[in-house]
Amino acid sequence: MQLNERILRARKERGLTQEELADLVGVTVRTIQRIERNESVPRSYTLKAIAAALNLPFETLTADRMAEAPVPAGAVSADTTHFLQVFNLSCFAYLLLPWIHFLVPSFLLRRQKNLETMAVARCRKIIRQQLYWMIALHVLMLFTFLNNYIQVTVSGNRQYIISYMWAFLVMYLLNAGVIFYNGRLIQKQLLRADGVVLTGK
Repeated sequence: MQLNERILRARKERGLTQEELADLVGVTVRTIQRIERNESVPRSYTLKAIAAALNLPFETLTADRMAEAPVPAGAVSADTTHFLQVFNLSCFAYLLLPWIHFLVPSFLLRRQKNLETMAVARCRKIIRQQLYWMIALHVLMLFTFLNNYIQVTVSGNRQYIISYMWAFLVMYLLNAGVIFYNGRLIQKQLLRADGVVLTGK
């Protein structure tokens, strides 16, 4: 008997509706429906909550789970998602180390073992974004210097001198926006699962 069938059978034996089970577990009705239709595989803490709500030993639901409902290679586990959140936030090191801050997420990636392929690809993309930002910052600083030099030494007009502080501010706000955007993508991935790891449907 597969995991979804065990949950469905246990729920009916207890006389619970999907809405009642969802309330007991703390997830949405949609989540319970997807689990019972075998459209998703519940994460460990969700499965423990379901077992407790149905008065079943956790082992009863997890027996042969891997053989019956394997998680596809493209799925990202909850632990990996949380690592991605921390990894993304580590990019804020640019506030203190704007020239070498990309080494912080690079170090975290090297320390983390057994990451899914998709997670590694996302981490490398984030690191590339930070490298591009650093290059853009250097280019903008160089442009600011050349503009100010020309304005002072060639045209003698100080009216169009660009403040280095404004250049830094623009680039710092831009990078913060990129980091927050990546964080939203990662959070959306976690919320979309809504207590489960989706199996591709």
